[in-house]
Amino acid sequence: MNDDHSSRGRELDLFDTSPLVGPGLPLWLPDGGTVRGELERFALELSLRSGCRRVNTPVLAKRELFERSGHWQKFSADMFAPVRVGAEEYVLRPANCPHHTQVYAARPHSHRDLPVRYAELGSMFRSELSGVLMGLRRVRQISLDDAHSFCRPDQVVEEVRIALAAIEEAYAVLGIRVARFRLSVRGPGGSYLGDDALWERAEGQLREALGDRPHDVAPGEAAFYGPKVDVQVADAAGREETLSTVQVDHVQPERFGLEFTGADGARHRPVMVHRGLLSSMERLVAMLLEQDGGRLPTWLSPVQVRVLPVSGERHGERAREIARGARGLRVEVDEVGPLNRRVRDARARRVPHVVVVGDAEVADGSVAVDGRQVPAQEFLDAVLGEVVRRGR
Repeated sequence: MNDDHSSRGRELDLFDTSPLVGPGLPLWLPDGGTVRGELERFALELSLRSGCRRVNTPVLAKRELFERSGHWQKFSADMFAPVRVGAEEYVLRPANCPHHTQVYAARPHSHRDLPVRYAELGSMFRSELSGVLMGLRRVRQISLDDAHSFCRPDQVVEEVRIALAAIEEAYAVLGIRVARFRLSVRGPGGSYLGDDALWERAEGQLREALGDRPHDVAPGEAAFYGPKVDVQVADAAGREETLSTVQVDHVQPERFGLEFTGADGARHRPVMVHRGLLSSMERLVAMLLEQDGGRLPTWLSPVQVRVLPVSGERHGERAREIARGARGLRVEVDEVGPLNRRVRDARARRVPHVVVVGDAEVADGSVAVDGRQVPAQEFLDAVLGEVVRRGR
């Protein structure tokens, strides 16, 4: 099998496409839904642990929102055409940061409240041409793990450090190696918003937050509203890509008139720190499928344990009893067909733990794991411990 995540995902029944739904709009099948659900739960756990609160915002908004943020001027060619509702135009969002400015603006804030951090795993949309669509890597609907911190200027460096630490923790759990950190700054001739002084301050804050992490500088790779740290990773073929980012944004708070009350009683402008910890679910799953031959860690695997009775008639009930006792684990019993074929099928489906139950195992309450007998409950407890620790 090659390293193409698209064919592997179909072979493992994780996702597919439909000509009636359209290209670039993958359908997550039940096993793929399990993988994605676990990643979403992990992303939320990381966000909550690093001080975020969960919010939910609409995938639609008035065109005016994106004109104000600057996204319309920069990305309108890549956005779906507006839908007119009465006298107003609505568009599918290309990003959720403008929505989060409005969550912040919905309530007054004091300097004592900050930083205020919002996390959302939401859908974003790109009007990609059919010729550039590619499996899960390039799609028209993106499910993005995203968070935004609204903070005082003196809190920016610490907010970036918190985001970078959360990214490194996530990568350690997922087995993703950081190829390099990249400081993406303005380049000549680009269309960037905001004045030079704010850009220079933001770049300095990112450099300080990076600390002793080695990093390259990439002119021209900044976002239109601010510089960013790109966390570069290498895929199975050695190709480098950006998976996670942290961005410092003075522009959108200014354009939306965001404020907080300072210790002096005056109105001050917060800084917005964008943080994408796990990137999009689509791109992340593509990378995970390619990095280890399609073998997902146990906590992510759709089926974590498959129990194979030697004979369905003689050992099937004991196999089902083991499965019923495996609370907290995803367990399947496969009792149809020759044992050798069922073992091969389990291996082909990348099931991380495959056990066999025969006469000896029924007699002493064990399971056969790679040819050795292990007490069934001891085995299940060990797998559950692996899942709880997320493979670390």
